[in-house]
Amino acid sequence: MEPACKRHFIQDNCLYECSPNLGPWIRQVNQSWRKERILNVPLCKEDCERWWEDCRTSYTCKSNWQKGWNWTSGINQCPTGTTCRTFESYFPTPAALCEDLWSHSYKVSNYSRGSGRCIQLWFDSAQGNPNEEVVKFYAAAMGAGATLHGTGALGTGS
Repeated sequence: MEPACKRHFIQDNCLYECSPNLGPWIRQVNQSWRKERILNVPLCKEDCERWWEDCRTSYTCKSNWQKGWNWTSGINQCPTGTTCRTFESYFPTPAALCEDLWSHSYKVSNYSRGSGRCIQLWFDSAQGNPNEEVVKFYAAAMGAGATLHGTGALGTGS
């Protein structure tokens, strides 16, 4: 994996493991390795596009990294019968990468970075965390009875 690509996975892991701003998108699950997950987090479109651009020439053997690996050796290996191809082969668009990679943990938002309506993977913490505004917006909207749609759109549930 190219270093420019790998940095997005490291940042994704940091967001997933450490961000206090994913509450509206946490869902209970009954899986052997975890009891909750994030679902349809509205990821800023530019962050997704950059992730895809930086990874499109790296290689993988599958489009859903959340499940289906061969763990018989104790580490995740490509399943028998799969072929290593470029990310672009498995993920023909930025949305395919960001939405399919982790079984819809992310949904590419129609909103842009700095809008206060989408989660940013990348930001300068010295300037504050822009995701705080995002979570406040969606938490308030949910408290008012709206339902979340991954693109950042809100419904009234009716």
